Amino acid sequence: MKTLTRTATPGPVPRRSDTTATRRLLGCGVLAGPIFVGALLIQGVTRADYDPVRHPVSSLALGQLGWIQTANFLVAGMLALAFAVGLRRALRPSRGATWGPLLVGCWSVSLIGAGLFVTDPVSGFPAGTPDQLTRPTLPGTLHDLVSILGFLAIPIAFVVLARRFAAEQRWGWVTYSVTSVIVFLVAFELSNLAFAQVESLVDYGGLFQRIAIVTGCAWLTLLGVHLLSRKGTAGGHVR
Repeated sequence: MKTLTRTATPGPVPRRSDTTATRRLLGCGVLAGPIFVGALLIQGVTRADYDPVRHPVSSLALGQLGWIQTANFLVAGMLALAFAVGLRRALRPSRGATWGPLLVGCWSVSLIGAGLFVTDPVSGFPAGTPDQLTRPTLPGTLHDLVSILGFLAIPIAFVVLARRFAAEQRWGWVTYSVTSVIVFLVAFELSNLAFAQVESLVDYGGLFQRIAIVTGCAWLTLLGVHLLSRKGTAGGHVR
């Protein structure tokens, strides 16, 4: 009597072009954070009358040299958007493959929106402006709305992908993601209170905001590096 032996049928092999495209998209995420943070830190210490400890990042888009920060928002936003696409390709069909990239996409859209809609003056910058406008402008209001979208999306992305890391038993990444959530949210709330002119915090609003931004950008950059370092980043998923 003959014994039948089943032979496993290999799955489809990702094309080299798919692999290359995914890696390039992920590479955009690796670049987005350092470019964005580097540009705003350099501007913060070189702009006249600007105090990076007190004033928000968005205020760099005001004044004669404001176009530099506007371009910074747009470039970082486009790179982050490309990363969101690469993240989708790299994670699917596993856990977090939908909401993780979608939330990163919200962050990228908020950066682009922050570049398109210029913020209102706050905390006395540019020099001679009041600490807070009594009547916010339409572009300033839209700027705040799109910024809030991004600042809410990023910590949720931390949580979504922390669940994925927990399922993979990557406890270092779980710990890092949870810590990033806490640091980000605390710094973000303190910056909001400072820009609302709470007397004890107003002089440190820029510092708190930068802590939140650096925390979020660092997490995204390291996530991109992590995915690029894993074997099998190709046309759809990371093994």
